Amino acid sequence: MPERPSVLEQEHEDFRKTARAFFERSVTPFHAQWEADGVVSRDVWLAAGEAGLLCFDVEEEFGGPGIKDFRYNMVLAEEATRAGASGPGFAVHTDIIVPYISSLGTPEQKQRWLPGLVSGELISAIAMTEPGAGSDLQGIRTTAVDAGDHYVLNGSKTFISNGILSDLVVVVARTDPDAGHQGISLLVVERGMEGFERGRNLDKMGMHAQDTAELSFTDVRVPKTNLLGAEGSGFISLMENLPQERISIACIAVAAIEHVLDICLDYAKTREAFGKPIGKFQHNRFLLAEMATEAHIARVFVNDCVLRLNAGTVDTSLASMAKWWTTELQLKAVNAGVQLHGGYGYMNEYPIAKAYTDSRIQTIYGGTTEIQKEIIGRMLGV
Repeated sequence: MPERPSVLEQEHEDFRKTARAFFERSVTPFHAQWEADGVVSRDVWLAAGEAGLLCFDVEEEFGGPGIKDFRYNMVLAEEATRAGASGPGFAVHTDIIVPYISSLGTPEQKQRWLPGLVSGELISAIAMTEPGAGSDLQGIRTTAVDAGDHYVLNGSKTFISNGILSDLVVVVARTDPDAGHQGISLLVVERGMEGFERGRNLDKMGMHAQDTAELSFTDVRVPKTNLLGAEGSGFISLMENLPQERISIACIAVAAIEHVLDICLDYAKTREAFGKPIGKFQHNRFLLAEMATEAHIARVFVNDCVLRLNAGTVDTSLASMAKWWTTELQLKAVNAGVQLHGGYGYMNEYPIAKAYTDSRIQTIYGGTTEIQKEIIGRMLGV
């Protein structure tokens, strides 16, 4: 099989060794219990912070390494996927949420929150989706009413990753109900604020160890010092940060595709039927040939996206292309992998079964496939 295309340098491969050792030591032995519990231990977040696996782009003055190179994020996604570690919400924290604070936070906010986010003492979440508003951000009903030195926040959110463990929640709310998308702001709600409650830890099809919650806000007094960015700028900030989120998801997808290929190749070479390895049957050999080709194409595509992200030249449509195409390909790959395994593919003790159930959300969160195609279509002028 041709060597997988790479844009990594030696320092990234050195980091891979650190990440792999971390997952083998601090995640794999405990993941089955976390799956049963529906949530990981906070200890693994502290261990990740200690190992330098969180918030790579946070400046040194706030406790981070100050490395703005998304290839490190990509390597971490690959190692987490290889380990089947879908529980710890590190990618949500590092790739998606903390960048809002890094880019929009005041010096005081950064000093207050970033060191704890880097160390794993503080866990973050972002609350966009509502029971009645998913992909349509302009349909958000959560309100934040100006009350002098604070806002009064009311509303509910659902499907919030890291929702049970989170200490800081970036809440998308309406500060001006009559201003359309210009009336949306970002408020940071902190653990313990009166009126902020967490509902049940949601029972999902897959990713059982990652806590996903319903959140409710009833007359929560949020100080104006917790407003992230300018009032009314929330929608624009979300649009500016979503391309990185979508490329992060694409990185997970291509890592999963490669992992599934490895699992299937190993199984096809060792599992026998009718007196020979099942990989010797033409149908299976062709299936694996297609999977290897598609994995190669996906890797080249995502590598290019990551380099463009590093250079600041990723546009919204390219990120949407990467997100929908790689995640749909991931579903195709895991489905084929289960079929190749036959009855064993349906058994949870086999890695392909977990890869199948964990993958299904990929085409939904971060903006559904249909939303990505709508974005691309509009940017094509049709």
